[in-house]
Amino acid sequence: MTDSRSKSHGTDLRVDLLTREYPPEVYGGAGVHLEYLARDLRPLADVRVHCFGAERDEPGVTAYPEPAELAGANAALRTMGVNLAMAAGCEGTDIVHSHTWYANFAGHTAKLLHGVPHVVTTHSLEPLRPWKAEQLGGGYALSSFCERTAIESADAVIAVSGGMRRDVLAAYPSVDPDKVSVVYNGIDTEQYAPDRGTDVIERLGIDLNRPSVVFVGRITRQKGLPYLLRACHDLPPETQIVLLAGAPDTKEIAAEVEGLAIQLRNARDPQGVIWVQEMLPKHEVVQVLTHATVFVCPSVYEPMGIVNLEAMACETAVVATATGGIPEVVADGETGVLVPIEQVTDGTGTPVDPDRFVADLATAMSKLIKDPARAAEMGLAGRRRAVEKFSWSRIAVDTLEVYRSVL
Repeated sequence: MTDSRSKSHGTDLRVDLLTREYPPEVYGGAGVHLEYLARDLRPLADVRVHCFGAERDEPGVTAYPEPAELAGANAALRTMGVNLAMAAGCEGTDIVHSHTWYANFAGHTAKLLHGVPHVVTTHSLEPLRPWKAEQLGGGYALSSFCERTAIESADAVIAVSGGMRRDVLAAYPSVDPDKVSVVYNGIDTEQYAPDRGTDVIERLGIDLNRPSVVFVGRITRQKGLPYLLRACHDLPPETQIVLLAGAPDTKEIAAEVEGLAIQLRNARDPQGVIWVQEMLPKHEVVQVLTHATVFVCPSVYEPMGIVNLEAMACETAVVATATGGIPEVVADGETGVLVPIEQVTDGTGTPVDPDRFVADLATAMSKLIKDPARAAEMGLAGRRRAVEKFSWSRIAVDTLEVYRSVL
């Protein structure tokens, strides 16, 4: 191991962050996390970022393309090829910090190769996402191997919520509980703040004279979009349903969601269902969130659910599933409504009683749609909670403390 103890209190500590996603190539919560964590760690340490994809212009950021020799190979195998190049790029670091299975193999390999501590942040867990076998085929065994090996061998594990910490210890019982710390995801409350403008709303065809329910997320099993589409049949007829939903994991989930959306349009006013499938710029999402009556997160698996924080910061009431780390973000009855769910224990997160979950989801949304004053009150409380509890500067300091614990 390198002699980095002398650096543990100074900005000369070199930290290499390993991630698949990094701006501008961001499609999920992990990429958002890395953007702000890197920004707020830089005053505290010498931060280098290693990511996938096209070359970046940002100083201290190195991107790695997939190896040409693996073109056409299983996606998980191609990921491991990128990871090997990333591990080589970490030479000279004092500590490596990997995020998601997509970069865990790079972190573990760098730990062995360079003799440095490895910190893993768990944004999700492969054993709790068995539906990914649909997407990855045999590669799911590889992704599970990468994650398991990294977590079980890590010098420290950061869970993004208390719920995630419990999941880590349940999924990987050989991990020492003392090695697992909770450091929440955060929110930039200057970027995510109410935008009262209407240009984006008007362009998308959203009617400001109607109450609206907004969903933002990828089309994947864990986000629970099919349950939401079923629940929306029972919303007050004047409700407009706005779906900012794209990047489907598989053709199967894409087809299922498309079919349910067609059924919903046929059953309601067709103009009352607006589906935007391309990824909107952040500032446009902020405006949509700001004007929503309710933001809904119907996820069946969500280690924390950073999108709920984004909605709260925009002063929007949240209706969300009471699963994973969501109850640590959304204060039930104060900043939103938590929808109860009893889930099967096979790792899929599937509701034991799907019809009950759908009905409860519809009831929670409808109550706030019918009581806009209450929804507005919850939105204001959500903004206060986001500002007070989830600042990135606090999260950077807490992360640095984890680094110091293993140096």
